[in-house]
Amino acid sequence: MQRRSFMQSVLLASLAAAGKPGFLRAEVLAPTGPELFAAGLARDPWLAGWKSVGVESLGPTQASIEGRWPGSLTGTLYRNGPARFERGALRYQHWFDGDGMMHSWRIRDGQISHTARMIATAKFVQEEKAGRFEVRASGTTIPGALPIRNNDSMNTANTAVVRLGDRVFALWEGGSAYEIDPDTLAARGPTTWRSDLVAAPFSAHPLLERDGSAWNFGSLDFFGTTGLLIWRIGADGALVRTAVLESKEPGYLHSFAMTQKYLVFTFMPYRMAEDKGAFFERLQFTPDRACRIALVPKDALDAPRWFEAPFAAIYHFADAYEHRGEVVVRAARHRDIEEARSPMAAAMRGERDSSSSNTELVSLRLDLARNRARWETHGVSGFEFPTFDARAPGNQPALLYAPASVKPANAPFFNAISSIDTRAERVDVHHYGADVMAEEHLFVPRPGSTRPGDGWLVGTLLDFGRGRSGVVVLDAARVKEGPLAIAWVPYTVPLGFHGWFVHKA
Repeated sequence: MQRRSFMQSVLLASLAAAGKPGFLRAEVLAPTGPELFAAGLARDPWLAGWKSVGVESLGPTQASIEGRWPGSLTGTLYRNGPARFERGALRYQHWFDGDGMMHSWRIRDGQISHTARMIATAKFVQEEKAGRFEVRASGTTIPGALPIRNNDSMNTANTAVVRLGDRVFALWEGGSAYEIDPDTLAARGPTTWRSDLVAAPFSAHPLLERDGSAWNFGSLDFFGTTGLLIWRIGADGALVRTAVLESKEPGYLHSFAMTQKYLVFTFMPYRMAEDKGAFFERLQFTPDRACRIALVPKDALDAPRWFEAPFAAIYHFADAYEHRGEVVVRAARHRDIEEARSPMAAAMRGERDSSSSNTELVSLRLDLARNRARWETHGVSGFEFPTFDARAPGNQPALLYAPASVKPANAPFFNAISSIDTRAERVDVHHYGADVMAEEHLFVPRPGSTRPGDGWLVGTLLDFGRGRSGVVVLDAARVKEGPLAIAWVPYTVPLGFHGWFVHKA
């Protein structure tokens, strides 16, 4: 069967997949109202990280700067994350369900401003008009949900942001990339890369080659089948090709890794409970079964090598490299698989939780000669959202940067930034404070420099003690010394997931 015909068959069959694993199935369960969250927020101000935004836009707001911002660090930090969690008497129960809000922190002429805008997806526009949730969600059952056409009908565009060519996109893992105006943050609509790929999943974690081109995947499990759709996007932001990676059984994956030669996909085994409910309500990881790993040559997408390794619950992979006959991939592994199924679930209900530190750094080692896979631990825990300098050599581990949990802490979330050097067995940490929550920090190269590690970390913070949100910059080589500067706005915004920095001279 031709690839184009295959994808047409998959997409046309998706609406008939209601009895199979997929986002398209949902039945009615009892909701929990927002009043319980409001009571929790009054008791625990750190729950501002999961408070629903009730407006469509914020700003532009001029930030006040503490410290000295580097003069050559100019441009825009885009951030994305769920922000509308409540309508009427219904509050989402899964963090991944909230409608996406795009943020921009613009750094120009020594000044920094913040702007945010709800992403006007088809779902958001429909429910804004109706005044209630009426579209199926991936992790919360919606009473009386209306029929949908395809996965883009429930696309929240709430997970990540990427720039491909001159185009900026908001990403979700189960549907199309939503193009966003880079200046106004207005949604331009879902992107159809090719006519037969309407609503095809384009996941939230594309990986860029050094020439600016990108790889990505979309899980076909969301359509009631198995396997992946592999995407190749050119440096100009145009589709180059797609391929289908067939898999004999289902497996969940949120992100992937790549080396100079390979794409690495790690499938977490699961089964779907027969109970009625949304996708993540029914999802049950099966730790008694092995993860299946596909090692896909970039120049031979139809010739994967398969490995098996003991079960691991992983959302985010870091770097990957090739060394002495092995492909090594590093990741944040969750020790609690129920917490992995629904991160910060208690916080979404307005309850206290302590799950943010239940992760550890692991390496997946693929022995190419013996066709064997194994996990290696590094004794580093309590972190997530790892990033690194993509210019690192492809034959050795890169320095990793990740939000971390350290004491003292007045919230069950990350409150520090760490630099992790596994070769030197060294972890440097800067603690922002017991009342500050830290999000993903991106590595931004210093203009004109080609030396790996020479640059800054740019991340976002929520200071619930003072009711403010901010953007912070650190010297990536001196994390322990703390911020060079922080720019604050006098209000809080919900915690998001991922961002993208665009340089502008």
